[in-house]
Amino acid sequence: MRYRRLGHSGLFVSELCLGTMTFGGSDDMWGKIGQLQQDEADRIVGTALDAGINFIDTANVYASGRSEEILGQSLKNLGVDRDEVVIATKAFGQMGAGPNTSGASRGNLLSAVKKSLHRMQLDHIDLYQIHGFDPATPIAETLEALDQLVRHDHVRYVGLSNWAAWQVARAVGIAEARRLAPIVSLQAYYTLAGRDLEREIAPMLRAEDIGLMVWSPLAGGFLSGKYDREGKTSEGRRAEFDFPPIDKDRAYDAIEVMRGIADNKGCSVAQVALAWLLHQDVVTSVIVGAKRVDQLQDNIGATDVSLSDDELAKLDAVTKLPAEYPGWMLERQGENRRALLENERR
Repeated sequence: MRYRRLGHSGLFVSELCLGTMTFGGSDDMWGKIGQLQQDEADRIVGTALDAGINFIDTANVYASGRSEEILGQSLKNLGVDRDEVVIATKAFGQMGAGPNTSGASRGNLLSAVKKSLHRMQLDHIDLYQIHGFDPATPIAETLEALDQLVRHDHVRYVGLSNWAAWQVARAVGIAEARRLAPIVSLQAYYTLAGRDLEREIAPMLRAEDIGLMVWSPLAGGFLSGKYDREGKTSEGRRAEFDFPPIDKDRAYDAIEVMRGIADNKGCSVAQVALAWLLHQDVVTSVIVGAKRVDQLQDNIGATDVSLSDDELAKLDAVTKLPAEYPGWMLERQGENRRALLENERR
């Protein structure tokens, strides 16, 4: 297991992050994703820690708080040294009946963080993330609340999730101008079946030195190898919860190439999908979740899969985004200036 610096912070996290969306679900939407209870969750967390994963992600909205509760109890049950793990959680989703129990307002965040700490039995959260963009709250209000949480040591670092590039860039500018706690990470969707992030978000992350945490790296299980053009299997999350949305024809093209690579390397299709992400320079950590220990172990095996330049080129060719403006204009107009930079590096 390799460890990477999270954005421009001094915090090092494992290249795989354990996601806990499968913890605590019942007969609701979360139950379709996973229904792991305490004993099963303990085995999953223990397997991750034994493999060198030091990064665990959850959210207050997962199973209405049960995921946080189960994770916190797992850390207790396993006798985990608090300083050896990086715990990340998120706030934004609806957690009550009233209008002020969701969003990224000062009031909701100051209340939500205390409840998350209580559920996880922790005295601080390593990475606190805003789970979505709140159109009803000024960005400055959100950032000032996060800064207050850092100053009070309830939270060590702050990040965002599912924000557009311009929204993140604006937040970075406000934080710098007001000397507030900086944004160190963005959690976003990115897979071979969905490379939209490369248009605007990835260049922004590189420019601002913000770490990328990838959620749903197997596109909700579509890139697990269980699906092909002949008809999808009845197994897996997609059978009951068809999310995130993808262009399935392009995804099938990718799976065919991935299957060939997997056969040559003696690994799984899912490992190829995860390995591709680990080869992308913009990626800091890939979030992997599992309902069973063997699924998690297979995902962990992706850290040992090395893709050649030729294999990466084949995957790029079959999944490359079609050119869009202003991307194709930036590429054309910047050609001469990029050539000067390349010559300077030689």
